[in-house]
Amino acid sequence: MTRDYFGFSLRKASNNTNSIAINNAADISVILIYFLVVLAVGVWAMVRTNRSTVGGFFLAGRSMVWWPIGASLFASNIGSGHFVGIAGTAAASGIAIGGFEWNALVVVIILGWLFVPIYIKAGVVTMPEYLKKRFGGQRIRIYLSVLSLFLYVFTKISADMFSGAIFINQALGLNIYLAVILLLMITALYTVTGGLAAVIYTDTLQTVIMVVGSFILMGFAFTEVGGYGSFQEKYMTAIPNQVWPNISESCYVPRADSFHIFRDAVTGDLPWPGLVFGLTVQATWYWCTDQVIVQRCLSAKNLSHVKAGCILCGYLKLLPMFLMVFPGMVSRILYPDEVACVIPEQCQSFCDASVGCTNIAYPKLVVDLMPNGLRGLMLSVMLASLMSSLTSIFNSASTLFTMDIYTKIRSHASEKELMIAGRVFILVLIGVSIAWIPVVQSAQSGQLFDYIQSITSYLTPPIAAVFMLAIFCKRVNEKGAFYGLVIGLAIGLSRMIAEFAYGTGSCVNPSPCPVIICDVHYLYFSIILFVVSCILVVSISLMTKPIDDKHLYRLCWTLRNRTEERVDLEVEDWVEQDSDSMDIKEPENQEEPGCCKKVLLGFCGLDDKKAPKLSAEEQAELQKQLTDTSEKPLWRNVVNANAILLLCVAVFLHGFYG
Repeated sequence: MTRDYFGFSLRKASNNTNSIAINNAADISVILIYFLVVLAVGVWAMVRTNRSTVGGFFLAGRSMVWWPIGASLFASNIGSGHFVGIAGTAAASGIAIGGFEWNALVVVIILGWLFVPIYIKAGVVTMPEYLKKRFGGQRIRIYLSVLSLFLYVFTKISADMFSGAIFINQALGLNIYLAVILLLMITALYTVTGGLAAVIYTDTLQTVIMVVGSFILMGFAFTEVGGYGSFQEKYMTAIPNQVWPNISESCYVPRADSFHIFRDAVTGDLPWPGLVFGLTVQATWYWCTDQVIVQRCLSAKNLSHVKAGCILCGYLKLLPMFLMVFPGMVSRILYPDEVACVIPEQCQSFCDASVGCTNIAYPKLVVDLMPNGLRGLMLSVMLASLMSSLTSIFNSASTLFTMDIYTKIRSHASEKELMIAGRVFILVLIGVSIAWIPVVQSAQSGQLFDYIQSITSYLTPPIAAVFMLAIFCKRVNEKGAFYGLVIGLAIGLSRMIAEFAYGTGSCVNPSPCPVIICDVHYLYFSIILFVVSCILVVSISLMTKPIDDKHLYRLCWTLRNRTEERVDLEVEDWVEQDSDSMDIKEPENQEEPGCCKKVLLGFCGLDDKKAPKLSAEEQAELQKQLTDTSEKPLWRNVVNANAILLLCVAVFLHGFYG
């Protein structure tokens, strides 16, 4: 059966002269309707929530219920990098990459039941703030804030922008920089104006769009190959027609274990010990200590809503295997010459990457299989995933900068000044992100998802180790945590720099990197680095003075229920300024701001309406509510039962596809 071919793979990224896939009224109408609806949701959230305070802008006023939290957790995690990267890796090596998504089913339970209760009781807004309360001193908090911002740029923002640009450039024929800049501007507009509430509500809408659109594409894909049984048979014979005689069969023939998640511990491309233990280390960092994720949980109205949101996110994480992994494998069946190409010159002509073209697997399905209108819907899905990830990252990065770095520079800044600083930093982050695009283009590897996971394996295990020990081992102190982080980072950077210096290579042209450095799988390296970091943190802590319990009430697991007043190790860098204590008095008959200024201040959530002044008793009661982790027995039992059910589902699926 012949189909119109829109030049998706047969032109380089810089060539915009070929026909455009999105060139009909149905597709364009769907995209325009999508943008209008999302803008309307963002404006609605902007109007109905309080964004003129730190708590309102960064934590959505601690008023969110479970279903938008669960949807936002999923949408924040699933970006364009997942659609392009997971489908691409699946096309290359089978279903094992789906294990990365299913690992989260267990870790989100750990997040909601073990980590978030401590964060709520600690009364923190950011993760570095928790470490500052737990250990004292400034250096750990600043270290973590700066490293988190670098990770955002190198892994999250760069990967999402690059993968989104692949899709948009090929489907629309837009210049890659123009497409990304336009998307970043719209994304920043949501974040700058709306705060966390707008981000969470738009995430919820976009989650629905992603799931519906992906289900439709999955249906078209399986129809094309003749159902699941035929799909399994045809994938194992999906090889390119043109190969060189001197190229090993392992470079282009599907793996014998393509339909197994758990693979050989030595010869497997994703060895099972790494998938079970190494991946859990990365997942603990991402789901339990990363600002993007935890910030959504901290916005919940109570702990039961946190847990229910985590469970909903867990069930949604079942979907990527069926919505991304299987369609990526179908793409290899339908287009083996392009998606599974191995001759470098051919790959270069198909997708402008000599190491392989698996990254185009999902976008190619969309462009070639979907009818008019639905193709526009799927482009909307890609835009939704890109923008939801970027809105989440921009909001959380501005929180980190404002509360953990800016308050060091301006310890007596007013609340309005902090709001402005956070918004300006988003604009700076956009500039850095755009400047990073050429680096991502030139450094792209054959499989985008492997790039993301390997960087994470080299840099994040020490952070996961410190957070885990901070919560569950009260003997750990600041010196142990800091030197564990620094030495662990040095070890991780040594591996990362060596790998990038030698290059990752490809199956046809392997990297000359020494075996002892690069042949240790990145998931195994994650396990090694985590264990070494734990040993360093505990050993150095045992050799130095412990922290008194009076400083640790409600900051670690064993002292979580203590009711005594905690003596903070460090004073707060910033406290909300009392207008009565300001040196400069506002004139009594101050002029009303002009109409234009009123509109601008309202749009950015910086209106001059002052919150009602609270008495000391009211302030204490408010703080008690914000740090309350009590649950109604009925709902506690409901979420606990659902957590057990989710874990049973996880065990069954791992066993079925193992």
